[in-house]
Amino acid sequence: MSTIITIVPYRPKYKYEVIALWQTCGLTKPRNNPEKDIERMMNVYPDLFLVGIIEGKVAATVMGGYDGHRGWAYYLGVEPAHRRKGLGRRMMETLTGKLLAKGCPKINIQVRGDNEEAIGFYRKLGYAVEERVSLARRLIEDRRE
Repeated sequence: MSTIITIVPYRPKYKYEVIALWQTCGLTKPRNNPEKDIERMMNVYPDLFLVGIIEGKVAATVMGGYDGHRGWAYYLGVEPAHRRKGLGRRMMETLTGKLLAKGCPKINIQVRGDNEEAIGFYRKLGYAVEERVSLARRLIEDRRE
């Protein structure tokens, strides 16, 4: 029997469930402030912040971005009790459809190098590791208080 998930745009009522899911999934680090990440996302592409609901509870999330050149996927997380049921795939397929509708030609994903499970998941979806160096510079310090 497949799990029934309803994928909807993020709404503020989901905030604390979303943050709890991200923490459960290990998606946040001390340098992240998930509340600020949510606030910023809602100011840019609120239609690309998706929440998967099962039996009235947040069970999955994904955030997308598009800069006119590449699309991005962030914060893909699935509640551990619901993993390996195709929910992550459904979340990514829904996000991909939304990005395609915007004319996005390619999606990039950054995964921590030691996260073999996530790398394997994305490979099964047809993503390939590209030889790149990812450089970053923090402009605003977001440490949680």
